[in-house]
Amino acid sequence: MVENWRGMLLFAVGLAFVTPLHAQTEESCVRVMSYNVYRGGEMRGQPLSQTAKAIQQAKADIVGLQEMRSPKGDNGEKLAQLLGWNHDGKQSTSIITRHEIIEHFQDGIKVKLSSGQQAYIFNVHLPSNPYQPYQLLNIRPKWHKHWDTPFIKTEAEAIAAAKEARGRDLSKLLQQIRSLSDKDVPVFVVGDFNEPSHLDWTEKAARSSRHPIKVVYPTSLALKKAGFADAFRTIHSDEMEKPGYTWTPIMKADDPTTHHDRIDFIYFKGKGVTVVDVKIVGENKKNAGIVISPYPSDHRAVVASFTYKPAKKIPPRGVEPRFSD
Repeated sequence: MVENWRGMLLFAVGLAFVTPLHAQTEESCVRVMSYNVYRGGEMRGQPLSQTAKAIQQAKADIVGLQEMRSPKGDNGEKLAQLLGWNHDGKQSTSIITRHEIIEHFQDGIKVKLSSGQQAYIFNVHLPSNPYQPYQLLNIRPKWHKHWDTPFIKTEAEAIAAAKEARGRDLSKLLQQIRSLSDKDVPVFVVGDFNEPSHLDWTEKAARSSRHPIKVVYPTSLALKKAGFADAFRTIHSDEMEKPGYTWTPIMKADDPTTHHDRIDFIYFKGKGVTVVDVKIVGENKKNAGIVISPYPSDHRAVVASFTYKPAKKIPPRGVEPRFSD
């Protein structure tokens, strides 16, 4: 019996030494968030710390922020300081992260994740005017000072208007991504796209009167053609069961001056990258998987967990790699 216990003890000790070696080849995880904070995160009377709390409760590692400018100035760097994170600011958009930033681009950054793997993150806030859902629904919002666009009726008109509004910005973004040298490195594109998805405005949604007509929106379609997957729809494929509305928590669904929709997205692509979980961050359990109260923004946020293969560790030149017996 004693000999058996000795054998079991030696086996257990052996596992303790072997496990870290195996762990190097296991998948690692990163949580990416997209968050329009509504004019600096303080527009609804909440301190910036409430926006920081939303990010903390989402357990995000990298956050693409939109509308970081407040009447008092740009809050992107202030928010990063509250969290103790790194910051990259571009006009009213910012990317903040707990990870090291190793390269900067016009609309994004390259980071070094804790596993040693690198990843690109691009963050956009595309133009809101003209906004096709309002054009199709004959909505002329009082709060939009520059609403001077005509109403439309057809899918073709909606597609043309969307391309006119956001096509140039999207082309610039995709050109940056095409020029990246590391083709297999994970790439995340997040933001307030101010345009719904073709995965939501489907025939099924139109027949149910959720949306007025089917529209194959061009921005989401272009990202799909560029090899990107929509994180939320990858996990929640049924658009009727899981609408995932991000616009807007400050107005009721039956308010005739708005239309609830999903316009904030996390897109991803890259070798070995898999989305394993996506949640909406918002004001109550009915509309969000992660609840912050009081909720400080007019957009719900989106946070997604991804697994990826850690970068292979290459030993320094002249040093032989060591293996377990």
